[in-house]
Amino acid sequence: MIARMWRGWTSTAAADDYRHHYETDVAEHLQHVPGFCGARLLRHNAGDEVMFTSITYFTSVDDIRAFAGEDHERAVVAEAARRALTRWDERVSHHEVAVDLPWPVAPIDRLAPS
Repeated sequence: MIARMWRGWTSTAAADDYRHHYETDVAEHLQHVPGFCGARLLRHNAGDEVMFTSITYFTSVDDIRAFAGEDHERAVVAEAARRALTRWDERVSHHEVAVDLPWPVAPIDRLAPS
């Protein structure tokens, strides 16, 4: 599995707009991309600015190329995202997922023996 990582920044006032765009438009689009395995959007508040880190997961680099084009390290930033963000990475990074730990069914403290 390949993780595709990208960052975008926005004002605190527009951060919820970008989050909504990601949860709706981006999520809807990605559901139809062959090889898409999931996504996470991380949020980091830094004073009057918010940094979002998007991590999307694909089965292969070929699937990423089908999504992003031949220059698969070029960021794909929709017009709605461009309106919400103040700046963004023009290039993305790709990482082979070396370990993928499943989420526990119950919180860890409940799994420990009493």
